[in-house]
Amino acid sequence: MKLKLLAAAVLGLSGMASAWAADPFVIKDIRVEGLQRTEPGTVFNYLPVKVGDTFNDDKAHESIKALFATGFFNDVRVESRGDVVIVTVAERPVITQLNINGAKEFSKDQLKKALKDNGFAESRIFDQALLDGAVQELKRQYYSRGKYSVDVSPKVTKLDRNRVAVTLDISEGITARIKDIHIVGAHAFDESDLRDQMSLTQGGWMSWITKDDQYSKQKLTGDLEKLKAFYQNRGYLEFNIDSTRSRSAPTRKRST
Repeated sequence: MKLKLLAAAVLGLSGMASAWAADPFVIKDIRVEGLQRTEPGTVFNYLPVKVGDTFNDDKAHESIKALFATGFFNDVRVESRGDVVIVTVAERPVITQLNINGAKEFSKDQLKKALKDNGFAESRIFDQALLDGAVQELKRQYYSRGKYSVDVSPKVTKLDRNRVAVTLDISEGITARIKDIHIVGAHAFDESDLRDQMSLTQGGWMSWITKDDQYSKQKLTGDLEKLKAFYQNRGYLEFNIDSTRSRSAPTRKRST
């Protein structure tokens, strides 16, 4: 039986499709091979051709592009065997398990929601770029709590039926805490009055509960805006903060 390879492509690697000229023919049947999880009906829904259509090289290219655009497949091949079109696909793996270990500062549900909002969750198609983004998102969540030494180690385990389990091991590290706050160049108001406008503090005996001495870039940015508003509301319309500077020092481990 004569087999004609009409087109094959791996988009994102070559960006081009290789094609061999084939005589047009009326499609008698369409077969889909290589599926492990995806239903054949899903492939048929995305294919721009159906039984009874005239098939040619252009239709082969359109079919490949349409199936790649779904994001479900790593590879798509279109062949003909007589008047039958054969579509062979290689599915991208799906995330069936997402495990987070070592989280104490946040609940696992909080972290999973943050990841889901960024497109990484169970039942989603696995993509290495999304995993890299998930690691960065977890770090961002911890940075907001002053844990700048956090480490997130991802592990991907292949399962049957082209599925994967993703494990994210978190080492939260030590929280960055504020020892001193100095405001330089303030003359119109006492430094203590200015510090009262800020949410960041040097800490006190209740800080182990309030955690108000935990350093956070986001909080610092908000505090700078508060200081600016404080001055401007009192007539200092040209008030400006020239620079901010933070210095880290070795910190003894302390319970959070």
